Amino acid sequence: MDLHKLEVWSKEIYKDFDEKKKLIAHDLIKELVNRIGFLMNVGLDYLHLNLPAATLSGGEAQRIRLASQIGSELTSVLYILDEPSIGLHQRDNHRLINSLKSLRDRGNTVIVVEHDKDIMKSADTIIDIGPKAGQLGGDIMAQGEPEKLDINKSITAKFLQSKAPKLKKTNIDLNFHISLEKASGNNLKDVSVTFPLNSFICVTGVSGSGKSTLINETLFPILNKHFYKAVKEPLAYKKINGLHHIDKVIGIDQSPIGRTPRSNPATYTGLFNHIRDLFAQLPEAKIRGYKPGRFSFNVKGGRCETCMGAGLKLIEMNFLPDVYVKCDQCNGKRYNRETLEVKYKGKSINDVLNMTIDDACVFFKEINYIYHKVKVLQEVGLGYVKLGQSSTTLSGGEAQRIKLAAELGKKQTGKTFYIMDEPTTGLHHEDINLLLDVIRKLILFGNTVLIIEHNLDVILQADHIIDLGPEGGNKGGEVIFEGTVKELMKNKKSYTGKFIALEYNN
Repeated sequence: MDLHKLEVWSKEIYKDFDEKKKLIAHDLIKELVNRIGFLMNVGLDYLHLNLPAATLSGGEAQRIRLASQIGSELTSVLYILDEPSIGLHQRDNHRLINSLKSLRDRGNTVIVVEHDKDIMKSADTIIDIGPKAGQLGGDIMAQGEPEKLDINKSITAKFLQSKAPKLKKTNIDLNFHISLEKASGNNLKDVSVTFPLNSFICVTGVSGSGKSTLINETLFPILNKHFYKAVKEPLAYKKINGLHHIDKVIGIDQSPIGRTPRSNPATYTGLFNHIRDLFAQLPEAKIRGYKPGRFSFNVKGGRCETCMGAGLKLIEMNFLPDVYVKCDQCNGKRYNRETLEVKYKGKSINDVLNMTIDDACVFFKEINYIYHKVKVLQEVGLGYVKLGQSSTTLSGGEAQRIKLAAELGKKQTGKTFYIMDEPTTGLHHEDINLLLDVIRKLILFGNTVLIIEHNLDVILQADHIIDLGPEGGNKGGEVIFEGTVKELMKNKKSYTGKFIALEYNN
């Protein structure tokens, strides 16, 4: 039973009680209705009561905790929320804003780390940190009311005062497509959808409308099973056509590129193999008989054996989380003294790993096969990241762009189908623009990019939109609209269309 049905049930059951039962149940029913209302006000009306906690997204779990705090009626409390708008449609976003305001009006302080335009505009005070990311950030650029921020100092202020971008002209060949017929998993109601290829596709709709079911649980497993013989079975569907038009499918999410300090952008993109080959070709390395493996921190020979090439030592704690400390033998340099003596342009292999991507672009400009891969990382907005930066210190957005850069660095067939689920999560407007640039490059190669998205700036740039709804849960699961942004704005049934029209016309 979802929350909508529970609300109806709680009100109807009260009517059937006699006076004695009404007296006993009054306070209980009142509390039940209030708590249901709190959950619905933060955009969770589509959730079922028996939904396992493990299946909840980070944003859903956070909003459940928020609803419990609203119901507690505490005052003089400091609340800190990190991206509470994750996974929320603009319609539900306004419910969330009202909930945050109710906490404030009760005498509490609410601090929100957020990139959503509507939430930022609704804030009493904005603290903007920058000017850029990584080592180029860390300064307070502006502070004050949203409409009074200095646009000359703050990128965020420019974003808040900017108008919607011009709609792009779309030229899609609908004859060149993949069609999925009668998908009926979870809340989908025999949905048939067409995905035009060599285009940028956005799947939209209110929270719980069936977007993840259609793409992540049906389409993606079908493609995975077809190309890679994957074990995961897709949810129910009748037929799929047009698979011969593509040669592979790639899902790009914000999961870490690795879970240990050993993984880094250089190793993930394959760049480190080329760098090791370069060092092995140096005269000093040839004299000493060093092979490329000598410059790897993962195998014996050139690495520091005290920390096994990690540069860090793990200290296990009994009652606290394990911690990493710098290796006292190599001082965090990962390699032994002999390996570090081999240098290219005065830089050891460790010095290269400690370079930012911006510096590496200049350093390796004369070596095309390395420069190409480094340049791609720079183009996706990661110039401030170090080549050997531990994957554990990278954000979800950074990890995602590294994955995209790895794809751009590969030889393109022009027949790849990319799938992303809310890639803008945790990204500032400037980072979103960089992401859109990467998506356009992939499409120029002839590929197809499909994303599930709520961000209006991204939706406005899509070639083709598939809007699900009209509501969440059992009241969703239907295709409300398929077509261009201009056509969507005219659609009266679509919540997405209404908000796009508001954004574009303001």
